[in-house]
Amino acid sequence: MTRFALTVEYDGRPFVGWQRQDNGASVQASIERAVHAVTGETVAVQAAGRTDAGVHALGMRAHVDVAREITPFRLMEALNALVRPDPVAIVECDVVPDDWHARFSCIRRHYEFRIVTRRAPLTVERGLAWRVPAPLDAQAMAEGAARLVGRHDFTTFRAAHCQADSPIRTLDRLDVVAEGDRISVFASARSFLHHQVRSMVGSLSLVGLGKWSPDDMAAALEARDRTRLGLNAPPDGLYFLRADYP
Repeated sequence: MTRFALTVEYDGRPFVGWQRQDNGASVQASIERAVHAVTGETVAVQAAGRTDAGVHALGMRAHVDVAREITPFRLMEALNALVRPDPVAIVECDVVPDDWHARFSCIRRHYEFRIVTRRAPLTVERGLAWRVPAPLDAQAMAEGAARLVGRHDFTTFRAAHCQADSPIRTLDRLDVVAEGDRISVFASARSFLHHQVRSMVGSLSLVGLGKWSPDDMAAALEARDRTRLGLNAPPDGLYFLRADYP
């Protein structure tokens, strides 16, 4: 049995999320079907994160155990041929030790949320960015974001149905970068709560619109109350960028 680490890119629009579900197509199921077609084996592909419906990835890390003898290159090429027409690509494939785990060995996860501030609807980027039809004050957003960095109880920014044992998380990075009518919010942490990034970005958009002050971000955090959340951003602009390992 050989354990292969995969780096996966996907457009999340057609999927109910990464995780295999009965109610629609998933990225996990797409890859598992392709592995079965190549090897005849029924496998479970494990990933560094479980992205929601409509969330994208540029560098999701995953692993799969395969009994058939096959090189990483041939496995990658075969999977890319067989996942079609699903918008999924295996961009890297490597052999890793048996105790390497895409989820549990991961020490940091990185996300980007893309916002476009324009009144006109998105065409090419529809579903790939969040359109906010008004200017956003990126500097104020950055000041608000700074209030969330560090180790905190993120109950306010946690989905009501989040299954994590604890709302305590250490947010290593929450940066706001603006260029023209585009704003990217970069978030890094060892792990995130369900909807945490989208909840933080949604509330930061209120800061950018002048409806909240940067201090309101701190007040929402300290409230530890989901009802104090300003806004939960849509999944459209969220990308899993990469995962770090020792």
